[in-house]
Amino acid sequence: MNYLMCLYKVMADKTPYVSIEEIARKVSIGPTRFGHPSFYSAKDIKLENFTIKHDEQITFNSVEEVHGIIAVNCVVVRNNQSHSFTLPLSQEGEFYECEDDQMYTLKEIAEWKIPKGRNRIVKLSTTLHMWDSYSPLPQNFDGYLILMPVYEVQAVMKFRKDIIHILSDLDVEVKDVTDHYDISSFLQPLSLEDIFERTSKEFPMVAQIMEGPSGNQKPYNLLSTGKEIVIYKKYQAARVLASEMRSDSSKRHYLIPMSYKGKFKRRPREFPTAYDLEIVRNEKEPLHVVATKAFTSPHKELFSVSVGDQFLVQQCQTSEVLYEGGKKLIDVLACEQILSDSYKKVLLPMYMEGGFVEVVHDKKQYHLSEICKEFHLPFNVKVSVRDLSIEKDVLAAAPGLQFEEEITDSYLLISSASSPVESWEIPVYRLHMLVHLLNKDVQTVAPPVRRTTVEEVSEEEYYMLRRYENLTLHPPPRPPKKPTTVFLLSFLNSKTTCRPKAPHRT
Repeated sequence: MNYLMCLYKVMADKTPYVSIEEIARKVSIGPTRFGHPSFYSAKDIKLENFTIKHDEQITFNSVEEVHGIIAVNCVVVRNNQSHSFTLPLSQEGEFYECEDDQMYTLKEIAEWKIPKGRNRIVKLSTTLHMWDSYSPLPQNFDGYLILMPVYEVQAVMKFRKDIIHILSDLDVEVKDVTDHYDISSFLQPLSLEDIFERTSKEFPMVAQIMEGPSGNQKPYNLLSTGKEIVIYKKYQAARVLASEMRSDSSKRHYLIPMSYKGKFKRRPREFPTAYDLEIVRNEKEPLHVVATKAFTSPHKELFSVSVGDQFLVQQCQTSEVLYEGGKKLIDVLACEQILSDSYKKVLLPMYMEGGFVEVVHDKKQYHLSEICKEFHLPFNVKVSVRDLSIEKDVLAAAPGLQFEEEITDSYLLISSASSPVESWEIPVYRLHMLVHLLNKDVQTVAPPVRRTTVEEVSEEEYYMLRRYENLTLHPPPRPPKKPTTVFLLSFLNSKTTCRPKAPHRT
């Protein structure tokens, strides 16, 4: 079902688990972000110095041996504080899976979210690929699917260098002959994740590709099966996730390395609320915006906006307004309205539903690193000078780009073993590729010239990156567009200062 490129919500399993041992045996618990399942107990669990309340969410992080006893390392968050403890496999009870609000791809669900011996019900959440003529889903599809995985065994033969795929339901007799053969004489397939887990002192190394990746762009089209490569080192590298500024659904997404040598000019940004103006406000330059939507203020002390009004955004502050016969403090955004020959100081309520477009006066050309250092993302740009070191700079052809987020990812630096004239960075977790290590010496430890690669990511990979990167660095929640009665009461009763600006994503 690779063509079914969608995101799914995993429905909680209603069948209880009767012990921690059953959970550890059937549910995938591991070091990655997918391997931290959550359960709750139907009854209180009393530990030596801690009591887990019934219906309290317990996150399972890892399975380890503690003082000779196999146990699960767990965490409970209570009053914004994390409490760590262990539960032995012998702990019995009635444990239910918690609701999961994350979205997953089919690959993630198959690898991490289907318990052994159980099926998994999922709900189709977001379609990432629209079928042109034929949809594999029934006409009256209600969004729910029961997933029943079909597994296969990947194997290697002693005198072959390729991967053999064997269906798990193949009716054959299997005999264990391990004791009769030297295991070291078989090739050991390694994924890029396996290579990345090696210690730094083991690099550089020479490897032969057993199963190459799919893709036409460099360097993926050079990584064909049977080719020998040199893997020089592993490391973390920064990238900027960018999307084309297009109104249609065909916009592309890119990961741009900091080594990109092209230059960018700013393009106007759009802001739906006054709160968004406060988030991006920069002390180095005034933010000049034009209103694209009218707003009538419910308080005479605050300004009513008309379409076409222009403002210079100054700062967030508190202001007194009349409310139910008394005075209340609320958070407002202080601005200067630009008139034909003067300026007028006005106050906009932070919750105001409106629309603003930035007026860009800056004609400077920026390198990527300068934008990340001086401005908050998201940020709109257009390539003004393409990167001449790239044979085909795909960014230069884009009508405009929105830099959405700065992320950090894992990479390997490789080159061809036969003609190492240039080296490339390949992503560890987004490139499926199997290799086996060769007992060969690397001719030169120093890698050749590193080529800049702008990586185009699929719609599926784009949503995965946006969902899981920098979860703790997202800005605080935006106020609602319309000041509902409940929100307005809490807003008026608030004596706190303005929320801090969103931190710069790194």
